[in-house]
Amino acid sequence: MHVGMGVIFQAEDEGRTDGDVYRNELRLADLAEPLGFDSIWGVEHHFTGHTVCPDVLQYLSYLAGRTRRIQLGSMVVVLPWHQPMRVAEQAVMLDHLSDGRFLFGIGRGLGRVEFEGFGVRQEDSREIFAEAAQMILQGLERGYCEFDGKFVKQVRRELRPRPFKSFRGRTYAAAVSPESSAILAKLGIGMLIMPQKPWDVVAAELGEYRRIFREVNGVEAPPPVVAGWVLCDEDAARARRHAVEHIGGYWSSLVRHYELVGDHLAKMRGYESYRTLQQMMSAPGGIDMMTEFFVNLQSFGTPEQCYEKIMDIKRRSGAGAFVGVFSYAGMPYDVAERSLRLFASKVMPRIKAQAPA
Repeated sequence: MHVGMGVIFQAEDEGRTDGDVYRNELRLADLAEPLGFDSIWGVEHHFTGHTVCPDVLQYLSYLAGRTRRIQLGSMVVVLPWHQPMRVAEQAVMLDHLSDGRFLFGIGRGLGRVEFEGFGVRQEDSREIFAEAAQMILQGLERGYCEFDGKFVKQVRRELRPRPFKSFRGRTYAAAVSPESSAILAKLGIGMLIMPQKPWDVVAAELGEYRRIFREVNGVEAPPPVVAGWVLCDEDAARARRHAVEHIGGYWSSLVRHYELVGDHLAKMRGYESYRTLQQMMSAPGGIDMMTEFFVNLQSFGTPEQCYEKIMDIKRRSGAGAFVGVFSYAGMPYDVAERSLRLFASKVMPRIKAQAPA
């Protein structure tokens, strides 16, 4: 089983400058290859301290020059916020810089603050994503981009440098709603899952995605990539304290950034699947209940407990890869590094032994 590491540059601790965050997160990123991780991933967010990595492909290009073998994953490039021809060029360039190590993750976005900041109508995001993804993915295979859609218009232009190699089998997208899952299946790309819903709901949506993928593409869907928040400690009680504080803190940051308390998503075309979540979050005690639920979905505890949790995720989702995030929500960097090193030495070898990458 493939094991990756995510670095997200979260900067909501008032005692840290953004410079502090970058110095320390990059220091942790430099450990990924020597510790034996198969891949390292970054995220894209804008305008708040939820994460301060506005250009994930620039970040991965930096890592391409600092590493030799580890794969480099975007989690994700949010297509509605970008000119799609530029994304195709950047993807090809990064693939050349890294000697073909790029894992291309894409998504459509959720944060109102980000859509408004870029002047993009959020209700159009699903259609923009579908058109942009189709144009980019076709272009990466044939070496030129051309498209005439409702939102994406592109006259034929060559991609230079030309694509390093095919992106088939190494392109993924984040999907939370069933409608988005169907789009991914029709595009023929893999699914990137971040635990935030009951696993029986995820399993049902995966089943429908796999059915559509099989019908459209004539082959089975690739195993999903699952990303999760990790806290590994030899002391189970201490691990739980850190998990409650910091994984819970990450969830609180996510709630603020995405404005999950309220009803704007429930009223927005294309985001109807968030209605139940916003209703639960807005109910008395809803925030505390959902925080506890999110924390318990993640992998924390002793090395044995972390291993069992990730194996449970594999059983429930059929995941072929797990990506752990080790630093978040103002966690002291010595705690994050200790957790990372312990996971790499005592958990990761057992996970890798489960199945071929």
